Amino acid sequence: MKVGIISNDAKEWHNKRLLQALGDRGVEAYLVPITRISSWIGASPRLKAREYPLDDYDAFLVRRVPGGSVEQVFYRMDLLRRAQDLGITVMNKPQSIEKAVDKYYTCSLLEDAGVPVPKTFVTQSFATALQGFRELGGKVVVKPLFGSLGLGMLRVESLDLAYRVFRALEHTRSIYYLQEYVPHGGEDVRIMVVGGEVVDAMKRRAESWKTNISGGGTPYPYTPEPALKELAVRACEVLGLDYGGVDVVFRGGQPLVLELNSTPGWRGLQSVSKQDITGRIVDHLLDKARRGG
Repeated sequence: MKVGIISNDAKEWHNKRLLQALGDRGVEAYLVPITRISSWIGASPRLKAREYPLDDYDAFLVRRVPGGSVEQVFYRMDLLRRAQDLGITVMNKPQSIEKAVDKYYTCSLLEDAGVPVPKTFVTQSFATALQGFRELGGKVVVKPLFGSLGLGMLRVESLDLAYRVFRALEHTRSIYYLQEYVPHGGEDVRIMVVGGEVVDAMKRRAESWKTNISGGGTPYPYTPEPALKELAVRACEVLGLDYGGVDVVFRGGQPLVLELNSTPGWRGLQSVSKQDITGRIVDHLLDKARRGG
């Protein structure tokens, strides 16, 4: 069996462990930067990375698809779809990645499926954004529609700051994505789901309102209640994610799903977990590839 990890840094913590885990299972595994993939129509190989053919790969594990121009992003997702069309198992599926990377669409799908999410307002108009800010109580988190690692998120709690932030977004032709701020005392929960099961979870604590590990949050062991596990699994099912990170906060003891990550990291979680998270991801991928999933 041959597996490609869609990423671009062989020394990165997750990639090193994925390559090791695949090698331990007797799998031929390579790092495949998606920016290096080209495609033929009417000739072979249909896909190749530099001079290396990819058509005979059994599976791709998507770890990182970098941003770029609209054309670049569309083409990179098209490459993952093309791989699927050629019979290569792709995890997560490009259709699911596209849903999860778009915060507006993610929250819409979750709400429609009965998964609780914070009240959110999205618009293209400066004036309407200010009105939405007021209707959300004047305490919001402004997020980029596409983004990860907590980058670009701002907590806005005054009309003056909202005015300046929204004018800046107007200048860059950005979408106004406003989500009510849910007080959480610098603590939230990340739940890792693989193959429809919760592998493990952690609490993340920070001095600020941003708790993500990459931004300085500290992980702590956490065992979610069965109902919370079911909620995390359901959230991943809604987006069709084979593996995903589900971020949850609580209001009055009730969970709200803040984010879903279709290419989640697990270094922080692994530091407080007894589970072999890398192994669970790899085993699920190989099982899907063997079944032709």
